[in-house]
Amino acid sequence: MERRKAMSLTDAAASRVKEIMAQRETPAVGLRVGVKARGCSGLSYFVEYADAKKPFEEVVEEKGVTLLLDPASTMFLLGTEMDYKEDKFQSGFVFTNPNEKGRCGCGESFTV
Repeated sequence: MERRKAMSLTDAAASRVKEIMAQRETPAVGLRVGVKARGCSGLSYFVEYADAKKPFEEVVEEKGVTLLLDPASTMFLLGTEMDYKEDKFQSGFVFTNPNEKGRCGCGESFTV
């Protein structure tokens, strides 16, 4: 039986990850995804280049990209889908997280 991935990503997110990874001068092993204590609701997502895998990071390989989940954030990210959206006013990664209990009014932070 195959183990369920801690996090998934849409085709749009995978495409955008490939684009930004290709634009970076220094190769990275993937993108690190996690949450930090911040914002009016308590937590916000972060995405950064991962130059190397850190101890205890969960590795998600899907659709030709590699995500490394910050070990302190894994319990907050289980079941989350990462997407990429563009509209007239903004563009960026969007997270659909079944663990969220609420979001602040501006949408920048969430609670679990």
